[in-house]
Amino acid sequence: MLNQIYYHSGNTSAVTTVIIPIALMLFLGFAMTRITKQLKLPNVTAYILTGILIGPYCLNLIPSNFIQGTDFLADIALAFIAFSVGEFFKLSTLKKNGLKSAIITLFEALMASLAVFIMTYFILHLDMAFSIVLAALASATAPASTIMTIRQTGAHGDFVDTLLQVVAMDDVVGLVAYSVAISIAVSSLSGSSSDNLFKTLLLPILVNLFAFVLGGSFAFLMKILIPTKRSTDNRLIIAVGILFLFCGICAVLDVSPLLGCMAMGMVYTNISEDDKLFKQLNYFSPPILLLFFVRSGLSFNLSILTGHGNLVGNVSVLTVGVLYFITRIIGKYAGAFLGCLITKKPAKVRNYLGLALIPQAGVAIGLASLCVRSLGPGVGGSLQTIILASSVLYELIGPGCAKLSLYLSHSYSDVLENLTDVSETTELGMPKTQVEILIERLQQIQEQLPSHMMIETDAEQAFTQAAEEQYEAYGVYSKGHFLNRK
Repeated sequence: MLNQIYYHSGNTSAVTTVIIPIALMLFLGFAMTRITKQLKLPNVTAYILTGILIGPYCLNLIPSNFIQGTDFLADIALAFIAFSVGEFFKLSTLKKNGLKSAIITLFEALMASLAVFIMTYFILHLDMAFSIVLAALASATAPASTIMTIRQTGAHGDFVDTLLQVVAMDDVVGLVAYSVAISIAVSSLSGSSSDNLFKTLLLPILVNLFAFVLGGSFAFLMKILIPTKRSTDNRLIIAVGILFLFCGICAVLDVSPLLGCMAMGMVYTNISEDDKLFKQLNYFSPPILLLFFVRSGLSFNLSILTGHGNLVGNVSVLTVGVLYFITRIIGKYAGAFLGCLITKKPAKVRNYLGLALIPQAGVAIGLASLCVRSLGPGVGGSLQTIILASSVLYELIGPGCAKLSLYLSHSYSDVLENLTDVSETTELGMPKTQVEILIERLQQIQEQLPSHMMIETDAEQAFTQAAEEQYEAYGVYSKGHFLNRK
């Protein structure tokens, strides 16, 4: 085992046992994406699988004490994820169709939670703490796979607009549901009496609300410290520093930074209209998110899936995981259908929106990792194992289901006649030949394609611009310095 090699080598230091695992996680996580890319799977699947393979429960390439010493990765990664979620809550966008999308989001998220809670608590008779937290985790959806599929197909229309708004709001419902559920779970496990209700139940909720308000206030601090004239690299440094500072304050308060960071992003995007910062952070965060997801995979204990434990009743975690996987899909679809029915959405949106809400990864995995810290390795470990295993399955079928929903809702088409609008006659009324019609269709498609000079993503363009600004600034400085020397 590699960890045994560098543990028993004579000059092993604490630095070595941290740097080598991080390097392994980065390189092997990247290498796994080369395989999953050929299978049309998202990168998060590759990262989780990498962690499972190199973790202490499989190849044992990473020492177990490394996992215990890197809890902070979850807080940092979730801070970036939550802050980026806040970008989607621009008031100008929400005013257009936000109310209907909010109603649909509430129904699809809470119906999934309700279905899972009924299955675990009333049918399987599992513990309250386990049931209510797993139900809260069921509400979260991973938007990355859906957005990736929309971009690949070029889909558009009312179905796509509704879908994007729902997946943006979905994680907010999940974060609030988790904050309430984890408070109830901690109270249930501690066996607190009604006399201590305020301390065990109401106080954590109030602390989360305080974190939410504090995060919003940090957005004003961010706007003050990041004016438009600030150089791009310093803007990034200040933004990361503020996010880290907020995570530290939340750690002192023993509260998740998720709601606060989401509030920070939401307030900042509305008071600054600065979308470049979000792009820069999204471009900066991939290594952090890779380490977080690989580390989550390291914690995956396959033996828990087939084991029995008193904390989850007499039902194996594998059985609970399979039922969770199926029940959540049913709840998501039923909730989306009912929400669309109430808001009077057309049939093509109502019938197929639930199919695009199946994926689950980032936020749910992050919250599951926090469960271990709050509920212990028993309940928390079982929850984390179920979420990790189901997330891999959801990410396997999620893109396919999203593409199917886009196709069935007629949001895109691969039929050439539906992609272009070409007249079959000339201006003089003479019929065109099939070759002429085909050439015109191809020309229309070519005009819609981006040029080769525009293949960079928005984030990459933002950093390219930053590099050019730095280069220009350095060039001016060098020239001035040279003139002074003369």
